[in-house]
Amino acid sequence: MSDTTLPFSRVSFSGRIAGPFWFLLATVAAAIYFREGLNALLAAWATPEYSHGPIIPLLSAFMFLQELKSEPIRTGPANRWPGVALLLVAVALGALGKFSQIDDVVAYATILWVGGMLLISFGWAQGKHFWIPVLHLIYMLPLPGVIYFKLSTFLQGVSSELGVWFLNILNVPVFLDGNIIDLGILKMHVAEACSGLRYLFPIMSFSYVFAVLYRGPRWHKAVLLLAAAPITVLMNSVRIAVAGWLVQYLGESHLEGFQHFFEGWVIFMASVIILFLLAWVMLKLQDSPMSLIETLDLDFTGLWPQIRRISLVEASWGMVTGALILLAAAGAWELRPVPAPIQIEREPFALFPRTLGEWSSRPMDRLSDAVSKTLGADDYYGASFSRAPDSAPVEFFSAFYKDQTKGGTHSPEICLPSSGWEIASLNRVDVAPELGLSAPYRLNRAVIQKGEAKMLVYYWFEQHGRHVAWDFEAKLLLLWDGFTIHRTDGALVRLTTMIAPNETEDHAEARLRAMFRETIAVLPQFVPGL
Repeated sequence: MSDTTLPFSRVSFSGRIAGPFWFLLATVAAAIYFREGLNALLAAWATPEYSHGPIIPLLSAFMFLQELKSEPIRTGPANRWPGVALLLVAVALGALGKFSQIDDVVAYATILWVGGMLLISFGWAQGKHFWIPVLHLIYMLPLPGVIYFKLSTFLQGVSSELGVWFLNILNVPVFLDGNIIDLGILKMHVAEACSGLRYLFPIMSFSYVFAVLYRGPRWHKAVLLLAAAPITVLMNSVRIAVAGWLVQYLGESHLEGFQHFFEGWVIFMASVIILFLLAWVMLKLQDSPMSLIETLDLDFTGLWPQIRRISLVEASWGMVTGALILLAAAGAWELRPVPAPIQIEREPFALFPRTLGEWSSRPMDRLSDAVSKTLGADDYYGASFSRAPDSAPVEFFSAFYKDQTKGGTHSPEICLPSSGWEIASLNRVDVAPELGLSAPYRLNRAVIQKGEAKMLVYYWFEQHGRHVAWDFEAKLLLLWDGFTIHRTDGALVRLTTMIAPNETEDHAEARLRAMFRETIAVLPQFVPGL
């Protein structure tokens, strides 16, 4: 199906004004409709991990203009309706994010809007060639929280292992306990800030642009694109190792200055240099007649004529339809009746029972300020329950969040390894049949160990009456519940008991399940369902 250009008289404009007018109208309407997503981008760009964000649209625009040089000016009939369809998907995804109050989803929808507008402006046959600069825009987006924390934890672990390996090469005595590097005189914690994410995102973006502008063989491009992550982890590990060496031989006083100096641009520039060296080596191995500079398409001439081609945007039915869709969506959202805030009726954890059946408790110490800040909970409680003073205890912990869209629950899969505990086994199980419960009750059953010590852990996510084991499922249900019932609260619940050397896992599990039954009987008072 093809789309034709509207006669300019039909839209009350003449010459080249009509097309740019409808394009500008669609852009202004999109800025209004997707503004929560744009605000989310600005907030993310203010953090160290995403501070490179403002550069991404500029690099994407440059790659687009470079691509545009090879595309001739075409007028007349073109199939623009695939762009309208993609724009409708963007509006629908934006609506899901707006109703569920998850602004990052609205930000993701803006990428689809950009792709839709390009397909509408150029038509399918020509517009589909611009997917490379559009895809690059994903590097400006904040990662979903659950992916961010899992990736951060993984990189912390890899950086810690490599950092210790480098320290051993440097003859620095060191012991690794989880993500804690014990140098004897100082314990260095490879925290979230040291995971390498603040270097990974900008370097991956740079390698993407580098690979696109590189005019060598395709396998060269693939190597350059895939090399970003290993280079980042390597440089971050080197930074950790050098910091440990400084502490060992020059003293702790030199550490702070080194950390400040080697954060940010120093690591980034070192990684960029390695990328250039990698490209140079591949060219040498291939005996390429071109120099490295010659292989990069860095021709900045002729960009202005491409920018001026916006004046050639046609007042097609597709463009007018897209502009009207965005205007209608923005207007409908602005004029919608705003529902009253939902009041969540719950008891504070301060009122959690000190005795549950035959179990009595001893409250656990409050979390440190640093841990509490990372947890980000609105209310939390921890206590050690036991049936007798000399019996093995079961530790209870729960963290409640009024709004999980601004961070939300962190899976123990993330925090346990960082504190030195290894997950020996992890299974997602439904305990309802074994406990005689009528509704499914899904949770995670994990055995964790640190040295000779072993513990059995139950943990799950309470999500408006649902008991969810998988953290990704919890996030998807959060999106759905935010859209349907306008609630984004929830909680993490965890029960833990030691597996004594003289007992089996079955004995420990019997103890854990007894406490589990008592816990779920009172939990709805503090973590409300529907």
